Amino acid sequence: MPLGQSEERFRLVVDAVEDYAIFTLDRDGIVTSWNTGAQKIKGYAPDEIIGLPFTVFYTQDAIDSGWPQEELRRTEAQGRFEDEGWRVRKDGTRFWANVIITALRDDEGRTYGFAKITRDLTERRAHEEALRRSEERFRLLVESVRDYAIITLDPEGLIQSWNSGARALLGYPAAEVIGRHFSVFYTAQAIADGMPKREVEVALKDGRYEDEGWRVRKDGTVFWANVVVTPMFNEAGSLRGFAKVTRDMSERRRLAELEQSTRRMSEFIAMLAHELRNPLAPIRNAISIMQLETLDSPPLRSARDIIDRQLSHLTRLVDDLLDVGRIVTGKIVLKRERVSFRDVVLRSAEGSRPLMESRRHRFAVDVPADPLSTIGDETRLVQVLQNLLNNAAKFTPDGGRIQLSAWREGPSLVAQVTDSGRGMSAEALGRVFDLFAQEETGDATGNSGLGIGLTLARTLVEIHGGTLTASSAGPGQGSSFTVRLPGAPGSEGEASSAEPGHEREGAFGHRTLVVDDNRDSADTMTAVLRLLGHDARAAYDGSQAVEVCKQFQPDVVLLDLNMPGINGFSVLQRLRELPSAHTVFIAAMTGYGQAGDRARTAAAGFDAHLTKPVDVDKLRQVLAQAEDKRVER
Repeated sequence: MPLGQSEERFRLVVDAVEDYAIFTLDRDGIVTSWNTGAQKIKGYAPDEIIGLPFTVFYTQDAIDSGWPQEELRRTEAQGRFEDEGWRVRKDGTRFWANVIITALRDDEGRTYGFAKITRDLTERRAHEEALRRSEERFRLLVESVRDYAIITLDPEGLIQSWNSGARALLGYPAAEVIGRHFSVFYTAQAIADGMPKREVEVALKDGRYEDEGWRVRKDGTVFWANVVVTPMFNEAGSLRGFAKVTRDMSERRRLAELEQSTRRMSEFIAMLAHELRNPLAPIRNAISIMQLETLDSPPLRSARDIIDRQLSHLTRLVDDLLDVGRIVTGKIVLKRERVSFRDVVLRSAEGSRPLMESRRHRFAVDVPADPLSTIGDETRLVQVLQNLLNNAAKFTPDGGRIQLSAWREGPSLVAQVTDSGRGMSAEALGRVFDLFAQEETGDATGNSGLGIGLTLARTLVEIHGGTLTASSAGPGQGSSFTVRLPGAPGSEGEASSAEPGHEREGAFGHRTLVVDDNRDSADTMTAVLRLLGHDARAAYDGSQAVEVCKQFQPDVVLLDLNMPGINGFSVLQRLRELPSAHTVFIAAMTGYGQAGDRARTAAAGFDAHLTKPVDVDKLRQVLAQAEDKRVER
C-alpha cells in the first residue's frame, strides 16, 4: 500500500476515536490537528481550535505557574510525559484529565511537534474521591471509638493501625506499637500455648474468630477481654491482613462472678437455715410440751421461758438471714392487700412483749382507734416493727423505757419506736442501716446480732413505698426509729377492726401421723399432739410411713420432705394412692420455708406447709384447717 494511503487510513482511524481526545501540537504548542474525540471531550470544533495554543485547555492557576510549557519541556527531554489534572472545556467547565504527551521527532531526532492524548476521568475521580471521603470518615469513626480497641494486622500479625480506643484500653501510643507483633498483648502462658497464632488461623479458616480471656496492658496489668478477629481480603481474594476488635469485659465478668457468688451464698443460706431448723424443731417441741404441762418448780418454769425466748430469737435470726438472701437476689415478694396498720402495730407489740418483760422494760403502746389502713403485706410490716422493738429492747439497759406510737400525718401513716437506750453517735447513725454493720461500744451486755435486722427493716419499708429513718441525740441518750408509709386511698373514718387473737381450737381430736427421720423431732412433735388431745403416732422413714398409714388410717399426716431413701414428695404420692388415704390432710413439715418451697409443696398436692421449728399456734391453725376440710367432706 502506498505511504500516502496508509497515512490517510491512519488519520481516518484516529479521527473516528470518540473516547480519547487525540490531537497534535507544533513545537510551540499550537494545535495542528483535532479528532472527533477531542471535539466531544473539549467542545471545540476543528476550525475553532486549530491554530490556537494548547494552553486554552488549562486552568488559570496552571497557566500562571507555567505548567503547560513545563509539560512540553519534560516531554522533549524524556520523549514521553504523563500527568493527571484539571483541564478546561470550551464552555468553561472543568474535567479531570489523564494526559499523555509524546514528542514527535524527525529522522535526525529533532523534535518538530507533539502528539497529545487526553482522556476524561472525571467520573472515575468522583468515584475515587467518594471512596476516599468514605474511607476518611470510616477512619475518623474508628479513631473516635474509645470503648473498643480497633486495630489492623498484616498477614504476619504485625500491627498496622491503632485507634484511640486501643490506646485507652491497652496503654500504648501508636508510635510504640505499630510494627510490633500483636502477641505483645497476651500473657506468657497464652503465648506458650500458641493462642495468638491459633486466633488468626481459626479466623482465616472459619472467616471469624471470637474468644474471651486475659489480656495484658502496657503497664503489665491484666484485664478480661472479648476479642473478635476477622480476615481482610483484597479484590483478587488475596489476604491483606486481619481486623481485630477488643473490648474490656472486666466489669461484666466481675458482675457475673458476683451474681454467681450471690446465688451460691443464697443457696448456702437456704441450706444453712434448713440444717439449723432441723435441730430447732425438737427443741421447740420440747418447749411446747413444757408449756402444755404443769411445772410446779419456779426455777424450771424460768429456765423453760429463757429457752423459749432464746429459741425465738434464734429462729428470727434464721428467718432474717433468709430474707436478706432474698433481698440481695431480688426474690422477695410481697402479698399486697388492704391491711389495718393499727393491727400491725398491736401484733408487733404483742410479739415483742415477752422480750420487753424479760428485760423489765417499761413498754408503752400508743395507737389511735381507727385502723389507719395501708396497702401492703401485713406479715412483713409486723416483721419490720418487731425488728425495731426487739432492737430497742436489746440495746436498752434493763428497766429502760420503750414506746411504740402510731398516728396519721396527712396522707402518710407513721409508726415510731423510741427508747432510753445507749443511743448512737453521728457516725453510727450514718451507717446504722448498712448490712452487717455493728457499732463497737465496748460494753459487756452481750447484746449483739448479725447486723441485718435494720437493713432488712428498711428494705421492706422501702418496698412498701415508705421510709425508715433513725435519730439520736448522742451516746447514752436513746434512739428513735420512724417508719412512714403511704395510707390506703379512702381509709379515713374506717371502723376499727377486731383485736388480734388466736385461731380457734376446736373440741376435736385427730388421728395424726408424724413422719420425720429425725427421731427427736418426730417423737417430740408426737408428744405435743397428744397433749393437744390428738391420737398421734410417729414414723421414721418413708416406707414405715406407708405401712403405718395402712394400719393406723390417720386423718392428718405431718410429713418431712428431706428423708433418706424415699423423700417426702414420693411418700405423698404413695399415700394418695392408698384407698383409705385419698382424703387425708397432708401437711409438709420442713426446714425449707421460702415462697418457692411453699409453691413447690402446693403444686405437689400438699394441703399445708409448716416450717420448722413449728410453734403451737401454727400447729393449731393447720389442725383447724384439717378439721374444716373434714367437715366439708
